[in-house]
Amino acid sequence: MDLPVVDPGTERGEGPLLQCPYCDSEAMHKLAQLLLPGLAAVCVDGTTGDLFRKPSVVAVELRKEMVDYVTQRSDTFIADALIESEANQETENEMPEDPFEIVSIFMDDFSSTKRNIIGHVSGWLLSDNREDKIDDFVQEMEMTRFWPLDRREAIAEVLLKNVDIKTKFHCPEKYENEERLADHKEQCSFRPVTCPNEGCRAKVSVRCMDAHDAACPFKVLQCEQNCDKRLLRRDMDRHCVTVCPMRPMKCPFGCDSSFAERDLEKHCLEFLQAHLLKVLKVIHKKGRSEEELKELAQKLEKYDEHGKLAKARDARPLTNTVKDLEAKMKGEPSS
Repeated sequence: MDLPVVDPGTERGEGPLLQCPYCDSEAMHKLAQLLLPGLAAVCVDGTTGDLFRKPSVVAVELRKEMVDYVTQRSDTFIADALIESEANQETENEMPEDPFEIVSIFMDDFSSTKRNIIGHVSGWLLSDNREDKIDDFVQEMEMTRFWPLDRREAIAEVLLKNVDIKTKFHCPEKYENEERLADHKEQCSFRPVTCPNEGCRAKVSVRCMDAHDAACPFKVLQCEQNCDKRLLRRDMDRHCVTVCPMRPMKCPFGCDSSFAERDLEKHCLEFLQAHLLKVLKVIHKKGRSEEELKELAQKLEKYDEHGKLAKARDARPLTNTVKDLEAKMKGEPSS
């Protein structure tokens, strides 16, 4: 694993360098999302089987302990990684480089120190019941705003900068004075900007804006099925499945045709004789040949002065209209 070279300081001897404060806001948000289920796991494992304590009773105390623990581990992570790398030069074992994996390891290590006797049982750790209790407690903390996201993000920012060995998620730049730092911050690719899509409140690093825009639910897009509608990305699937006039459909009369929903009327008009023949075969199951049924279909279309046959959009109304027309053609009152 390639580890960063320790900064030797300024050449001018003007004191410590000023670090750019910016980091990848989406990575910070993702890391903040890990903290709540991590705390829930610690609280659930530490109180399982205890009749007198519930996860909510120990949450405040364990939150502080967990934050102190993971922060301290992150502070010494690079130094620990250097030592471990030197000790394991002849082995293939390497420290993880992904910040999310690293922080998850920290939280798992802390959780293992807080488990009671039942919490240490492997059957419990792998059980669905444990996962359900953790999920329930996460929801409870979210509803009560026990640990708001903005407070978790403040902690996540510190953790991210401490363990991001490859500086993929935070800016590594340092400057001798405030003026040069200010100039850099105006151009820094990690600087946060607000998503320009109306309704979206996300703040994203400049370098991640294209990726965010490609998935932003508030982005206005042309309909994927090429109808005239422009709509939000988050509404696209529902539109395409339910109301889009270009959504694909199969012929409701059972022929093999597929077409856009808006072309149903055109299809029914063009293939009226084929649809009539299908309906007549059901009505007259016996006693008439296919040629006779084709002739009857032509007579029905000619007799249909008001075009009711072509207006039918599925087999039931077409069948009813055919029966009415046949009755009238025979001089009998319609049923």
